[in-house]
Amino acid sequence: MDKQEEQHVKKFIQEFKEFAMRGNVVDLAVGVIIGGAFGKITTSLVQNIITPVLSAITGKINLGDLALKIPGAFGGADIVIAYGAFLQNVLDFVITAFVIFLMIKLMNKLRQKKEEPPAEPVAPAPSREEELLTEIRDLLRETNGK
Repeated sequence: MDKQEEQHVKKFIQEFKEFAMRGNVVDLAVGVIIGGAFGKITTSLVQNIITPVLSAITGKINLGDLALKIPGAFGGADIVIAYGAFLQNVLDFVITAFVIFLMIKLMNKLRQKKEEPPAEPVAPAPSREEELLTEIRDLLRETNGK
């Protein structure tokens, strides 16, 4: 490798390092990792808590087990449409979206409280004497200005 190629490689590596260490990329990586863990928690919540409660309410129906069997053509194997698994995934999504909505709403509320400037003290209303003195001052200005 000659000097020019070596410089190109070093420049490329430096550019990649700057890109990879940029704050947004690191934040995105952290978000993806936390999002994956949060997805596992949500799936566990749905499968281990919500689905059993729904099964008890609906008469022991497990969404994941719902399926439609269609006889295969020409004596072949049955075709199984597992729409229960789809419904289970939709339920997972709805719960995840709702929880994220609540979290963002809470974070925005906390951010608003943090960003609100301190209330400026309200000046007391001027006394009758101060009002009269202000009127006299204004009249004197008008008189001297003419």
